[in-house]
Amino acid sequence: MDSSSDRSLASRVRRWTGSLIDMAAIVLVVAAAKTAIAEPYYVPSGSMEPTLQIGDELLATKYPYGYSSASLPAFVTLPDTRRILGALPRRGDIVVFRWPGNRSQVWVKRVVGLPGDRIAMRHGRLWINGAPVGLVADGTGQSEAADGSREPVHRFIETLPGNRRHLIFKHAGIEPLDNMPEIVVPPRRLFVMGDNRDNSADSRIPVALGGAGLLPVSDLVGRVDALVGSWDLAAMRQPIWEWPSGLRFSRFFTAVR
Repeated sequence: MDSSSDRSLASRVRRWTGSLIDMAAIVLVVAAAKTAIAEPYYVPSGSMEPTLQIGDELLATKYPYGYSSASLPAFVTLPDTRRILGALPRRGDIVVFRWPGNRSQVWVKRVVGLPGDRIAMRHGRLWINGAPVGLVADGTGQSEAADGSREPVHRFIETLPGNRRHLIFKHAGIEPLDNMPEIVVPPRRLFVMGDNRDNSADSRIPVALGGAGLLPVSDLVGRVDALVGSWDLAAMRQPIWEWPSGLRFSRFFTAVR
């Protein structure tokens, strides 16, 4: 092989090496941003309706609560670690977390109880520290199932201590999770609930039975501040050329509270 061929081969190797380095750098930057700043997640269930809908794409901001192994990108699953730069959520924050039963799963719920709080459910109403939370009827809504079917439910405005207000869904009558004896939230734990109160495997249900249980603070991923997009899965029942009609443009880049 002559020297010109050697130079050509060396030049191609350098270009390939440079491209690989550039790609690796991009991957590292994206992974670092998803670990330290924010990461998008898809909402597959109606447990947080009406606040979050099936098909929403939310953005979880990671720095408000500090960092642990739970903060790594969703595809990375490592054992639990202590948090650094840690801070507790506020009551009313919507949080993304690793499910304690399987840390490869990422769930979303609303924080209603902090360490030391006394939490109870009485006839479908949430009680915090011996007092019922504010609850005002706000008409009716439509609760959506994963198959796209809907059923009417009552809608309420719930007000947590600190005057944090949000909408919830509630069926009429007494449901299995409507009553719970008062418990005290232990240190480094949180009590989380879904806004769709009769369709949420939350802190009212132990992890062993498929619920969130009393959530370890170390499993927090981040706080939900905004939606980046949304698509109604019911559109999949239509011909493929009509799927774009499922885009919920009114929910794109909107704040969540």
